[in-house]
Amino acid sequence: METITLTVEPREERGKEKAGRLRRKGKVPGIFYGPGKPSTSICFDAHEFRMKLEGLEGSHLIQFTSPEAQLHAKVALLKEVQRHPVTNQVLHVDFYEIDVNKPLQATVPLHFVGKAEGVTAGGVLQPLRREITIECLPRDLPEFLEVDVSKLQIHDVLHVADLALPAGVKAVYDTNDPLVSVLPPIVAQEAAPEGAPTAAPAAGVTPGEGEKKS
Repeated sequence: METITLTVEPREERGKEKAGRLRRKGKVPGIFYGPGKPSTSICFDAHEFRMKLEGLEGSHLIQFTSPEAQLHAKVALLKEVQRHPVTNQVLHVDFYEIDVNKPLQATVPLHFVGKAEGVTAGGVLQPLRREITIECLPRDLPEFLEVDVSKLQIHDVLHVADLALPAGVKAVYDTNDPLVSVLPPIVAQEAAPEGAPTAAPAAGVTPGEGEKKS
């Protein structure tokens, strides 16, 4: 996984007014913390954050660059991003420090690839989960996991334990949850017997209009 760099600096001022002043200057307030360590208030450039981190899926390693030795070269994960409910502007970010030499747990998205044999036979692919929790060393953290569904037949189900995971990566789960299945084709209503009367459509409605999909 590629490590994303972000320039950060410590901030002394706290409070809503001072945070608002930072945002007007194009900065975003945040906090950096880790296990057994005091938290550090930081700020960073809003434009740099958007360019490098907006729209990314999954978990990504972020390495700080900073004039302050206590922050420079530290590695973190995004823990929480607070946004304005109307403008979607980033208001505050929590960064969690990690040790690149120790395993971590993180949530990664699933990408379903291939065309299931059951879909070719008329079935419908039904994803049941879009992400799972994994454990690995930080440098081995994948951006996403590919799930090959090409061999699934109608009624087949792929579970967490069935995943082919990269070396050094293991799934974390209490129950062997299903991830994706192939549903049988939707059975069309039986055709009316030949010669049976059919109801006339309502005025202004052509056959098929107004019907809702189940």
